[in-house]
Amino acid sequence: MSDLKTVYLDHAATTPMAPAAVEAMTAHLLEVGNPSSLHASGRRARRIVEESRETIAQALDCRPGEVVFTSGGTEADNLALKGAYWARRTADPRRTRILATSIEHHAVLDPLHWLAETAGVEVELLPVDDRGRLVVDALRASVERDPASVALVSVMWANNEVGTLQPVDEVVAIAAEHGIPVHTDAVQAVGAVPVAFARSGVDALTLTGHKVGGPFGVGALVVRRELDVTPIVHGGGQERDIRSGTIDTPAIAGFAAAVELAVKQQADYAVRVAALRDDLVRRVIEAVPDAHLHGAPLDLGGRLPGNAHLGFPGCEGDSLLMLLDARGIECSTGSACSAGVPQPSHVLLAMGRDAEAARHSLRFSLGHTSTRADVDAVVEAIAPVVERARAARR
Repeated sequence: MSDLKTVYLDHAATTPMAPAAVEAMTAHLLEVGNPSSLHASGRRARRIVEESRETIAQALDCRPGEVVFTSGGTEADNLALKGAYWARRTADPRRTRILATSIEHHAVLDPLHWLAETAGVEVELLPVDDRGRLVVDALRASVERDPASVALVSVMWANNEVGTLQPVDEVVAIAAEHGIPVHTDAVQAVGAVPVAFARSGVDALTLTGHKVGGPFGVGALVVRRELDVTPIVHGGGQERDIRSGTIDTPAIAGFAAAVELAVKQQADYAVRVAALRDDLVRRVIEAVPDAHLHGAPLDLGGRLPGNAHLGFPGCEGDSLLMLLDARGIECSTGSACSAGVPQPSHVLLAMGRDAEAARHSLRFSLGHTSTRADVDAVVEAIAPVVERARAARR
C-alpha cells in the first residue's frame, strides 16, 4: 500500500464533509420516520427537516418556504429551467426564449439543449469576454429585441472552471425592467463569496450539499413563492407540490449544518484561501514562466477565492493531470462532469481561446482543508511534470 500523501486540490468538484455536517447527519441515520407521516416518528422527522429549512433560509437570506429540497444541483437546475419555462409558457404562449451565458455548467446547458430539441425553446447563449464575464450589453440587446418572448434568464453566480464571478446584479436590473425572472446556479458561490437571495433580486437559486462541506445527494432550489414552477417530478406532492418524493432527513440535517457553517465562516475562509491561491499562482508561474492564469485577475476580486485555472502551453491537460496524480496531487482539467472527455473546454472556447489553448489547462481549486504544504507540493512538482508532458508530445 502506498504511503504517498494525497494533496487534494479539486474542491470545486467536491469538498470534504465538515465534521459538523457529519455529526448532524449521523445523529439521525438510525432514526425511523417518514417526514410525511402523521405519527410521532413522522412528526419528529418533519421537525428536523423544517428546522433545517429554517437554518438554510437564515443563512441565505430567504424565507423558509422558498427552500425546495432536491437531490442536488443538477436536479435543482433542471427544475428551475424546465419548471419555470413551462409555467411561463403556459401563462403566455409568447414566452419562447431562454437566455443564458455560453459558459454555464452542463447542468444548465444540457437541459436547455433538451428544451430546444423537444419543446421548441429558442435558446440564446450569450457571449462572455476574455476573462469569462458576461457581456452585459449583449444581454440587454437580446432582451430589448423582444422582451415579451423571454421566459427566463439563467446566469451562474460564479463559473465552475475559471472562477469568474458574474454580474448578477446587472442581470437582475435588466430583467426586472421587463418582468423577466432570473435563475442563478450558485453551486460554486455559496460559502465562497457573499450570497444573499432576497438582496440579490434573483427569483431562483441553485445550491448543493457536497460543494459546501455537506453530503452528496442533497441540494436545494431556492425559489420565490411569486414564481410559478411546473413540477418535473410527480408523486406525493412534497416540497410545495414542486418536487415530489420522500425527502432524506439525515442528509438534509447534514446539508443545513454545512450551509450554516460555510456561510458563517465565509469571510475568514475567503481571506485565507485566496492568500494560498495567490501564492500558488505566483510560484507556479515562477517555476513555469510561460504558464498563465485564465479568468479574472487575482487583484480585482472578480473570481472565486479558491480558484486557480492555469494554462501550460505545449501540454495536454489530461497528461498533466495524470502525471500530477501519480505524485499524489489531485486537481482537474475543468468540470468534473466532463472529465476524461477529450474535447476542448467550452468555457475557454467561449472566452476566445483556440482549441489548443482550451486543452492545455489545469484547474487547482482550494478549499477548507487546503494548507500551505499543499501549495508547496504543487510548486515542487509542476516544472518537472510540465517538462515531461511537453516531451511526450514531441
